[in-house]
Order: sequence, then C-alpha cells, then structure tokens
Amino acid sequence: MNMAFNEETFRGDFTFRNSPESVRRFPYPFEEDEYMYSVNIEQHTPGAPGSVFEHPIDVDEHYVAECKERAIVLSEDHTRCVALPHMMDAQWDTLELVMTSLSESYPSEFQLTIDGDNWHWVNKPLGIEDRFVFGDVSTLPMEPFEYVMRQVQGDWVIMDQRDNDLYADLGMVTGQADWSVAFDAGMSFKEWHAPVPHAPEMGIFDRALKYLLHLQYGSPVRRTNWRMCVNPRLDTSSETYDVWGTDNVSATKENAGDKVFLRVELQALFRLPRSNAIAFSIRTYMVSLADLATYPRWAKRLNRVLRSLHPDLAEYKGLNSFKQPVLDWLEPLDDGAFLEKGTHPE
Repeated sequence: MNMAFNEETFRGDFTFRNSPESVRRFPYPFEEDEYMYSVNIEQHTPGAPGSVFEHPIDVDEHYVAECKERAIVLSEDHTRCVALPHMMDAQWDTLELVMTSLSESYPSEFQLTIDGDNWHWVNKPLGIEDRFVFGDVSTLPMEPFEYVMRQVQGDWVIMDQRDNDLYADLGMVTGQADWSVAFDAGMSFKEWHAPVPHAPEMGIFDRALKYLLHLQYGSPVRRTNWRMCVNPRLDTSSETYDVWGTDNVSATKENAGDKVFLRVELQALFRLPRSNAIAFSIRTYMVSLADLATYPRWAKRLNRVLRSLHPDLAEYKGLNSFKQPVLDWLEPLDDGAFLEKGTHPE
C-alpha cells in the first residue's frame, strides 16, 4: 500500500498540519512531571507497528514536504552541508545505511538493487531513479552524502572517531534548533555540546562519550530531546535568527494553541562499517498545543514540566519569550489529577 504524503510548507503561510494518525504516533518525550537533561539512551530496536520506532529510519506523511524544504534551504545556503575531505568512506557508509534501511522498511516506495558495485536506486515519492557504481563519485550527480541526505528526513551529523573522541566532520543540517553546523564542523563531542547548562559539571557528556566510543556496528541506540517553537518552522538555525526570532514574541494566550508547537527530536546513532564513524540522525517531529491537547494527559504533563523547569534550561531551550502564554493556555487543561509515569496517550 502506497503512503500518502502531505502538500505543506514550513515557512511563509505555514500550511504544515498533522493528521490524527500523525498526532497519535508523536514521540511524546515526558514520562514524569519534571524534566532534567540526561543522556536517556536506549537500544534502537524495532518498536510497535505504526510507531516512529518501528523502523531504523522513519518515513511519514511529511516526507515529500520536508525534502522540498531541505532543497530550499540548500539553495539559499549550501554551507548547511559540510563534508571534510577525509570523510569519503563515511559518505558511502551513510548512503548505504539510508538506502538499505528505506528499501527494506518501505519497499513500495523505495527500491534498491545491488549487483556487485552496480547499484540501482528508485525513490518513487521524489521521482528519482539512478544507476551508479558504489564507491565511484563520478557516477552520481553529486557527492554520495549530499545525494542521499536530500532524500531523507531529519538532520544528520557523522562523527569521526579518533584520539578517543568524536568529531563532527560531516553533516547536513537544514532544520536545526538554533545552532549552526558550519560553526560546529570539526568540533569534538564535548565542544559541540558545551552550551547545555549544568551538563558538564554533572558529567553527563563524559559518560555519553565513553558509551558512544564503544558503540557496536549493528547495535544502534536512540534518545529523544525536545524544544518548543512558535510556528511550525523547521529551519530555526543560528544563521536565520533574523527571520524566525520575531516569531517568539507573537504568541499569546489566545493563539498559543495553534501557534506554539512542541518540537521533539528522535536522535539515533549508528556505527558505520567501513569508516568506523558514527552517524547521528536528528529527526524532528512537531505537534501544536491544540493537537497535543487531544490527549489530555500530554497537555497536563507538559504544563507541569514547564512550570517546574529550571530557569537555565528554559533559557537554553529558548522558551522565555513565550513560556507564559503557553502556561496560560495549558493551565485550564490541568485538573490536578495524579498522572502515572508513562507517555501513552490513552
């Protein structure tokens, strides 16, 4: 059965919308009424059918629109794609990871035929069909990493492992939450994550780095991270703050339900076979407060998380300019009843 894809935009008139099915499968990140930054890593094993965890790389109703948005961003600023020269093996590794995953998970939409080094790739949703020689850049219309990244949802950073550290040496990032891949290119793991408040002194990234350095091929892991945004804009990079920064002061108690979105990143990490690099995928899902409130426990828990959030974390996540209108909108939905630990919408 073929998947239905939305016609929508993430800028201008903001026609992005979630179907009821998309809301239900939203990776709601809070299991408790309070939040503190943590590693929260688990094995990236297949989840329930229909969930965002069912397949290693998720494809949903927003796929075509997100790929079009990526093309727009790259046409405006190609520095969102960074590829240091020594990462060519990692480029081919990433292409293989994406193509094999999509073709195995969604065979009606993506087909991959391999005959030795001769590959035949078909992407039906985007109308792409190419034959190329694996390992030969000249047989593709562009370098392998950019080619395949234009056909997958989410941002990707490929970290080279050397000197007992990880370095962000390859990436395509067009939908990031207020950071810059061009600025972070070549940074070590701790340098890249240094802005997270209180995490360094808690040793969170020391433990995370130690864990990831021992990540095994064939045993990917995942975690979630979250933010909020005003308007369903994917590209909230540091470079475009002048475009989206004013959005944050436009939220009011009256319009917050439709205008403010919970933005959750499903982050997966895969060890790559040839390069020994680690692919870090950052897939962003957005849901409006109004849609989130169709599951009352989600709205109640978000209200409690935001009210108890440490001020430093609220500032780091960029919430301060619209946090109060959000709380004013959520408060009437919280009846004070006890909520058990968990994220299920029922």
